[in-house]
Amino acid sequence: MENEIKHKPITPESVLETVDTAIKKFVAEAVEADRKAAERAAEADKRAAEADKKAAERTAEAEKEHKALRALIKQVNQQIGGMGNSNGDFAQEFFFNALFYRKTLFGQEFDEVETVKRKIKKTGVEVQYDIMLVNGKSICIVEVKYKADTDDVKKLFYKMEKLFRENFPEHADKKLYLALASMSFDKHVEKSCRENGIAMIKQMGETIEVYDEHIKVF
Repeated sequence: MENEIKHKPITPESVLETVDTAIKKFVAEAVEADRKAAERAAEADKRAAEADKKAAERTAEAEKEHKALRALIKQVNQQIGGMGNSNGDFAQEFFFNALFYRKTLFGQEFDEVETVKRKIKKTGVEVQYDIMLVNGKSICIVEVKYKADTDDVKKLFYKMEKLFRENFPEHADKKLYLALASMSFDKHVEKSCRENGIAMIKQMGETIEVYDEHIKVF
């Protein structure tokens, strides 16, 4: 016996009901999709916010470490600068006292041994001559360094050629000698001094030794 399939009659009402059901289902699915999308967006925003927070924390920590490092570098530089100043003061005092009690250089006896500061006429900038030895006929300018380098030779020439004659007219008729005094010389500095006629004054224990066989008058 064949089963009889009974179909619900198609009426305007049944059509509207089917369409309404489909629309409700579509709307429900759309709402659910929007809800899930909103959840995903919220989760993404949360993760982004957490990432931004962590990035900000890392940046703040890096800035803090950088600031601490700058402070440490500044402190070390100040300590190094202080050490450099102390070494320079020690060298200045050592060579000044040695020459003050010796007063003889290049076979000449000097009457005065002093540290001289004078303002440059054109600029008003003060220049210092570490040690100046003077007698009636000659004058010797001594540049003092704890550890000499070749730039100190150039500096000595600048002080002599560019500044001394113009700013010390009272010594215009005197023979001028140059010397570099240092606790330490390397071979390049020694070579430069010999080539330029500058005497070298070295520490030897508690006294000094003068190398002046190559010295010349300026």
